Amino acid sequence: MDREALRGRVAVVAGATRGAGRGIAAALGEAGATVICTGRSSRVRPIPSDYDRPETVEETAELVTRLGGTGIAVPVDHLDPGQVGALAGRIRHDHGHIDVLVNDIWGGERLKGGPARWNTPVWEHNLAGGLRMLRLAVDTHLITSHHLLPLLIGSPGGLLVEVTDGTAEYNASHYRISVFYDLAKVAVNRLAFSQGHELERHGAAAIALTPGWLRSEMMLDNYGVSEENWRDALDPARAGPVAPAGFAHSESPRFVGRAVAALAADPDRGRWNQKSLTSGELARVYGFTDVDGSQPDAWRLS
Repeated sequence: MDREALRGRVAVVAGATRGAGRGIAAALGEAGATVICTGRSSRVRPIPSDYDRPETVEETAELVTRLGGTGIAVPVDHLDPGQVGALAGRIRHDHGHIDVLVNDIWGGERLKGGPARWNTPVWEHNLAGGLRMLRLAVDTHLITSHHLLPLLIGSPGGLLVEVTDGTAEYNASHYRISVFYDLAKVAVNRLAFSQGHELERHGAAAIALTPGWLRSEMMLDNYGVSEENWRDALDPARAGPVAPAGFAHSESPRFVGRAVAALAADPDRGRWNQKSLTSGELARVYGFTDVDGSQPDAWRLS
């Protein structure tokens, strides 16, 4: 990996507190970028979150800096247009522009629930929870793009990444957990397509990106393992919960992050405009690996 590939570039990772967002911010930092890390969980100005988790945006920003970039933490609720507008004003004042915008805001894992709650029909689903899931998945992305894309289109080459679960092709033919979750993930893929249409005339590109089976902090906690011993979750003789066999093809959050870093460093990234991509297929194109040197590709097995 070229530690200077993105030196001087300014990126915003919206939803950088944990999971894919933290992995993306970290990988951009590995490549030397200045990364503005936003989210609600904060040590200095906590904003009510849908999760009761210990991770903070400050931790993510510190990780970016340790890895060679410049991490900047800004607590933001991306459902609040005023807060996102203020973020845009701060970036305009401090940096003048952005080169990469990553819309990774989510927060719907608890609303999605575990497998026992999947396949609940819409008429039996909790309506308030379902509608909030859509707000967290779609409204946040629209609000963020509305305020921040003007900072991206000032000069050619800007990159917008919409992070979702499942490619457009896969989601078009597979029902995803519930009507609300299904609509949320399909909508984010479409956001990359439609925004890419609007950005193309400015020399910018938008892509939808999905990780595979992600070893997020929440996923690792579910199986009682850490990134260092995650394979223990596959042991049928263990005392804790045992992961399905597909977990063997899971990926760390850094892997999808390296996909974003590779896209941002590619001078011909416009060829991907409006496409729906996976971290695994981009690893085959660009040659990057996960933190353990592997190139997992769970979607190829789906």
